[in-house]
Amino acid sequence: MTPALKRRLIRTAVTLVVGLIVFALQSNNPVSKTAQSSQPGLYAISRFVDGDTIVVNMNGSQETVRFIGVDTPETHKPNTPVQCYGPAASAFTKNYIGTQKVRLELDPESSNRDRYNRLLRYIYLPDGHLVNKVLVKQGYGFYYPYFPFTKSDEFAAAQKQAQAGNKGLWGNCSPVHKGAGYVSNPA
Repeated sequence: MTPALKRRLIRTAVTLVVGLIVFALQSNNPVSKTAQSSQPGLYAISRFVDGDTIVVNMNGSQETVRFIGVDTPETHKPNTPVQCYGPAASAFTKNYIGTQKVRLELDPESSNRDRYNRLLRYIYLPDGHLVNKVLVKQGYGFYYPYFPFTKSDEFAAAQKQAQAGNKGLWGNCSPVHKGAGYVSNPA
């Protein structure tokens, strides 16, 4: 191999590595709202089931999606009374997302579907906000520790913040400790 060819290969390799580093750094920064909303993988919400469950139009089929890592007080569960802060949590989710499309993300530690065949996903808004975590942080839902997921520590910290600040259900209800998590009393 000639010295000139060697230098050219080294320059090409360095350029490639620098390009990959720049790409990785840029992919961690929030992208403009316009650019993100035009990206594939954003889904329109067909309906809001409750505070932690939505139905999306996924390529022409309706998929029920359960939010990973959060459990909002019940509003529609059969044989279960409406729980304290359930209607508020449902309204918050609906108003917070509004008519925006959402990005769904699978967690590598979580299963794809739950026992009710709902997709289990993180729900991101086009601006990058993680709806699941916002629900916990604002006190509209409980951190749900019963299944593994990678953001578990973040959600546990968000719940502690909400509890300490008496936010949402923590200031308006009397949550009952159940196992590793909490449930809300009937309204």
